[in-house]
Amino acid sequence: MDPGFTAEQDEIRRTLRELLHKRCGPAELRAALDAPAGHDLALWAALAEQLGLPGLALPEAHGGVGCPRTDLALAAEETGRALASSPLLATSVLVAPLILALGSDAQRGGLLPRIADGTLTAALAVPASALAEALALTGPGGGDWSGGGRAGGVQARRSGDGWRLYGEAAQVLDGHSAGLLLVAAHTGGFVRSRTLLFLAPGDAAGVVRTRQTALDATRPQARVQLRDVAAELLGTEEDDVPEALADAGDFAAAFLACEAVGTAGRALERTVEYLGQREQFGRPIGSFQAVQHRLADVYVQIQAARSAAYYAAWAAGGDGQGGGGGAGRRERVGGLALAQALEALRRAAAEGVQLHGGIGFTWEHQAHLYFKRAAGDELLFGPVHRLRAHAAERAGLFADTEVTV
Repeated sequence: MDPGFTAEQDEIRRTLRELLHKRCGPAELRAALDAPAGHDLALWAALAEQLGLPGLALPEAHGGVGCPRTDLALAAEETGRALASSPLLATSVLVAPLILALGSDAQRGGLLPRIADGTLTAALAVPASALAEALALTGPGGGDWSGGGRAGGVQARRSGDGWRLYGEAAQVLDGHSAGLLLVAAHTGGFVRSRTLLFLAPGDAAGVVRTRQTALDATRPQARVQLRDVAAELLGTEEDDVPEALADAGDFAAAFLACEAVGTAGRALERTVEYLGQREQFGRPIGSFQAVQHRLADVYVQIQAARSAAYYAAWAAGGDGQGGGGGAGRRERVGGLALAQALEALRRAAAEGVQLHGGIGFTWEHQAHLYFKRAAGDELLFGPVHRLRAHAAERAGLFADTEVTV
């Protein structure tokens, strides 16, 4: 596939790579991971002020740059190369499109400009281990994952003119530091069972947030407990929340696919650099044909995944304004692209660790961070076989057929 990038897209990618090269080296990355927020606040401010990255895909009417969503997905390749830890995924990819698609005029006007300028970060809170299903990547996304009228998950009940939330959500990306929580909660009991989305300040009374130890420290996660928390309904009760989540999930998958191929490409580059320096039997390790064959296989797999990721980014771009109206009429291929990208990243990271030898397993070396990113993303948004199985089921590839003898 020839992506044929525009001049604007090339400039965004070039500028972002330069900024991340200066501000997100190995030392800066490790310092950011140990910070209370789990990311570098100064880097996030620079991304917002110099590039407008948080609002890149938001309309100008709401304080954004007004670029298509495709541009934001393509920019993810550069953040993936640097393993940059930032609220971009949680805020601009998962939450902002849902507010734009479902929010009232007042909600959009009050929240999106602050998201666009980087002063407000947000997190999507769903019950533990249900994120991929909620985004319709590994399941139908109907809503039972939110609680289904049974104990567990997150429940919502009316209280006067408002709503109250109670329950728990775990593995919430950036949930410990986000200024805004977008909570998926079950309501209606068995009579009118449905899932709705609610807005609550991150520091609201009754919200207890605890940062969790995550396999991939570059994606900070938190457990969020909601103890009778006052919340505001996003949009109306008649909104098609599963459809909006599925649309957001497809774009998130395309974003993650681009990010994964960037990470895989950089992991391969680091491995090739190392194999050109380390010598064995009086010659560089990289000169051995068996090693070259392994690297060539990884390269081909990454290139195939990159092509799929670019196509998914283009398909998920929609009208560039993030509205939900045309979501059901366009092709959703983000899950398949993500499956291929995660597989390529896992292969590149595993080969990198092995070909680095003993130092690849050490905490001091960067190789293990690539491996953890691959494993962590597959746990959060996969696994690969479920991404592919759900895509096949949605396409009807294995529909029951009548066999005649």
